[in-house]
Amino acid sequence: MGSFIVDGGRPLRGEIVPQGAKNEALQVICATLITPEKVTISNIPDISDVNRLIELISCLGVKISRESGSAMSFEAVDINLDYLQTQEFRTQSSSLRGSIMIVGPLLARFGRAFIPKPGGDKIGRRRVDTHFTGFTKLGAKFEFDTNDPFFRVEAGSLTGSYIHLDEASVTGTANIIMAAVLARGRTTIYNAACEPYVQQLCRMLVSMGARIEGIGSNLLHIDGTTRLGGCRHAILPDMIEIGSFIGLAAMTGSEITIKDVSYENLGIIPDSFRRLGINIERIADDIFIPRHDHYEIETFIDGSIMTIADAIWPGLTPDLLSIFLVTAIQAKGAVLIHQKMFESRLFFVDKLIDMGAQIILCDPHRATVIGMDKMIKLRGTTMSSPDIRAGVALLIAALSAEGKSVIHNIEQIDRGYQQIDSRLNALGASITRIL
Repeated sequence: MGSFIVDGGRPLRGEIVPQGAKNEALQVICATLITPEKVTISNIPDISDVNRLIELISCLGVKISRESGSAMSFEAVDINLDYLQTQEFRTQSSSLRGSIMIVGPLLARFGRAFIPKPGGDKIGRRRVDTHFTGFTKLGAKFEFDTNDPFFRVEAGSLTGSYIHLDEASVTGTANIIMAAVLARGRTTIYNAACEPYVQQLCRMLVSMGARIEGIGSNLLHIDGTTRLGGCRHAILPDMIEIGSFIGLAAMTGSEITIKDVSYENLGIIPDSFRRLGINIERIADDIFIPRHDHYEIETFIDGSIMTIADAIWPGLTPDLLSIFLVTAIQAKGAVLIHQKMFESRLFFVDKLIDMGAQIILCDPHRATVIGMDKMIKLRGTTMSSPDIRAGVALLIAALSAEGKSVIHNIEQIDRGYQQIDSRLNALGASITRIL
């Protein structure tokens, strides 16, 4: 298990380029299974979750080659479906939640798919009913034995259907879209997730020959076709990493320019940070965060305490709630952080309290942060990363703290952030990786 040793209290300065979006990469890489033709994807992030998925589809028979830098080509000509029933596949896919999105493309193209119960962050219950309910409405047969947590779906053919999702699941929507593009007739998906990741997947599929209407909305119409071709696709910059850098800059009193952020795809994220009192300057497609010696949380018009809560897109992404929470520690004022979607995502706050933060964990979903206005610095300590986003929140806290901190289990951070230590060290941080 690797660790970071962080020497805190150093303001950072310079420019940083965000990696490609992890959540988009997982979707579009799975989509390469839907065609035997060559698909080239650029701006692929070099992170462990994405690399594991690439290894998994390679074992399935996809021919993969690196074209240049972050660009790779995929050719799913000869797929070995028998591999899906091996123990090696179970081990690979059960450790990666994104692997569930191979089911839609395989079901659409080959009429069957298998997947063990997916893994991922330990942030609470993350059900997958939406995926399989959608597949069954397209005509697939679903089997699951509770004594052997292995999902099976089969269909002689898929037929378009009206599907009203019970939740706007991002991965569920993506999976159903990938199944529906090769189904006979029209599929309508209502209450579809409409995050930029899903929009990007739809645009990629359209460039392959799919017929999708309503991209960017929660109502999609998909007219199935018999075959999709190859394409070239560029992944957006990662909005979660961009948000992490904004919080990091304010918390550490740093002056950072975040380059090429695709600002129009950030949604409500910049304005949500402004509610914490953070000055965000847009310069063309870059974001400049000036040094903050002070930032003050807004109140609502009636003077009541500010609440920052996650919501389905175009609301605030839940992946950034941990970052907002840690950033608020050194603001002036108080804020209620309400994590609605996952009941275990706030349980890392005890580590921040150990560092001197003033936080009240109200229940599994809510925490109140009383900002210290940079009058009192956090103190370094030893802690362990429980999941990707909490891990980066702890890293931000450690970079702002007095003294040294040790963060264990940094493999969690590596799952979502590309070479975060060396990239921040280039800005003046002091992070030492211990393997």
